[in-house]
Amino acid sequence: MVITEISQLDQDANYTYADYLLWQFEERVEIIRGKVLEISASGTRHQEISINLASCIKWHLQKSPCRVFSAPFDVRLPLLPQKIATEKTNTVVQPDICVVCDRNKLDERGCIGAPELVIEILSPGNSKREMKDKYDLYESAGVLEYWVVDPEHFVVWPFVLDIEKQQFVAGKPLTSDDVLRSSVLEGFSMDINRIFTNEL
Repeated sequence: MVITEISQLDQDANYTYADYLLWQFEERVEIIRGKVLEISASGTRHQEISINLASCIKWHLQKSPCRVFSAPFDVRLPLLPQKIATEKTNTVVQPDICVVCDRNKLDERGCIGAPELVIEILSPGNSKREMKDKYDLYESAGVLEYWVVDPEHFVVWPFVLDIEKQQFVAGKPLTSDDVLRSSVLEGFSMDINRIFTNEL
């Protein structure tokens, strides 16, 4: 059956990446552990913050093998406990920004496996997803660093993976005049104020 409207999807069904590739509707969606979730449209504020972050990271990575990508960009996360994502994978997400340092994870469709760094920007329709569902997902998938950006309160919440425990460790929330640094991107720093301004 050809799926041309998102309303044709069964919200109680479990889907895979193979199903995702066949869908022909315009709405952007993610599949998290088999369940389909529609991605809310990003507004002007969201786009400005995303560009501020991505451009600063891209500049920093000029001489690095790492690459930065912005949504829409498919990240297929493997079925656990396997570490290889296949078309049977039941999780495909589109982080607002991600950094991939292992070029073997990249193909024409996006990223296969966990990026080293993932950044999600909160919006009114997705706060729970980023703060709970995706936090758990990225932690279990082995994302080394996860930043949650809150435009409403001008805060960045950084989390770094404790590899031995396979758990995120929360850093202090970063606000105005603080500096954002990375454990993954050596030497990276960015004033928090630059993330939320509309002028770089």
